[in-house]
Amino acid sequence: MNRIFVTVLFLLVNLLPLMAQKNLLRKFMESRPEAFRQLLDAPEQYDIQIIYTQIDRDKNNLPHFKQHSFQLDKNSYFYPASTVKMPMAFLALEKINQLKIKGLDKNSAMKTESASPPQTAADADSTAASGLPSVAHYVKKIFLVSDNDASNRLYEFLGQQALNEALWSKGYKNTRITHRLGITGFDAEANRHTNPVSFFDGEKMLYYPGEVYSKAGPGFFDLKKTLRGKGYLDGDSLVNQPFDFSEKNYVSLQDFHDLLLAVIFPEVAPSEHLFDLTADDYRFLYRVMSEKPLESQFPRYHEPDHYCKFFLFGNQKKEERMPPNIRIFNKVGWAYGFLTDVAYIVDFEAGVEFFLAATIHVNADGIFNDDHYEYETIGLPFFANLGQVVYDFEKKRKRKFKPDLSKFVVEGYD
Repeated sequence: MNRIFVTVLFLLVNLLPLMAQKNLLRKFMESRPEAFRQLLDAPEQYDIQIIYTQIDRDKNNLPHFKQHSFQLDKNSYFYPASTVKMPMAFLALEKINQLKIKGLDKNSAMKTESASPPQTAADADSTAASGLPSVAHYVKKIFLVSDNDASNRLYEFLGQQALNEALWSKGYKNTRITHRLGITGFDAEANRHTNPVSFFDGEKMLYYPGEVYSKAGPGFFDLKKTLRGKGYLDGDSLVNQPFDFSEKNYVSLQDFHDLLLAVIFPEVAPSEHLFDLTADDYRFLYRVMSEKPLESQFPRYHEPDHYCKFFLFGNQKKEERMPPNIRIFNKVGWAYGFLTDVAYIVDFEAGVEFFLAATIHVNADGIFNDDHYEYETIGLPFFANLGQVVYDFEKKRKRKFKPDLSKFVVEGYD
């Protein structure tokens, strides 16, 4: 009996803290019933998943992580939309480095040809200072305003098969990227064909692989909830059957979180998760991932500060500005009623830093492609309120060592 009692006591002592950790995000939301009660009362309707990672520095300023989650499920499908542009941006920078071609870098002029319909060509970019496309300029447009054409050009540069195999080899197993974004005419077979891409130094061609065909399609692992809703619009016609997401892009929320962590903290991330990036690549990414649209000169944007910044500021008015002490290094996505944000959030004045990733589905009528999604009334307020409640907790949370965040202070936004 004594042994049994000791065993039970041991389990209680060790499991109760874990149970409390798992419920931390729920406690946050329950503390703000006016903001979250509707969502907590219908978890199946909104398919919320959340990851919140606390960061504590040691005396050498090295970060240590404690992850909390809410309804996290790698096998529960959500459409990631433009959030898939983040790994494509990282891999495009990596590929440039791994080609090891003298004179070739992320700023080299990039020309995309059209080899077969419905592909299109791109050999100029009026939004770039040089007037020419480049990997760096495409990456910048992806993070500032989630530009679809920019991400499609990187998809074509990487190739479907190589893109997926590179992510799988880094341990991001719950991932598949099978198609371009925001463009019609590409079926599954057409998305396997990727355009010829070449790079130039002046008139000198540095690299030209020709059109690439991906022979092995991305894996189709076991996912729940790939059939969604009760109908969808096909042109002007309503099809009264669920919308099928089984062949569309997917990246689990955990993989998104780990992808971002690997770039923000390469010094402590698992080695297999890392990308082959230079010190200049990291500085460049920290700049463009946290830059606000109005800070950019090339391209020149007029979107407000909070455009593509869901956490904390998702329901902000257009004329309101983000405070200068807060920077958000992130990537968002929204389509088909799904909204996702994956972010590293910093307050330089308060010495606060944390990771926050979440996804939600808002489609009350169950019809897809009708543009009737509750983004403004439910989705964006959820992100703003979630970011705020976590941020408020972080500002009060005691830390043994105040973080040195100078690595993320970026000068010269352009």
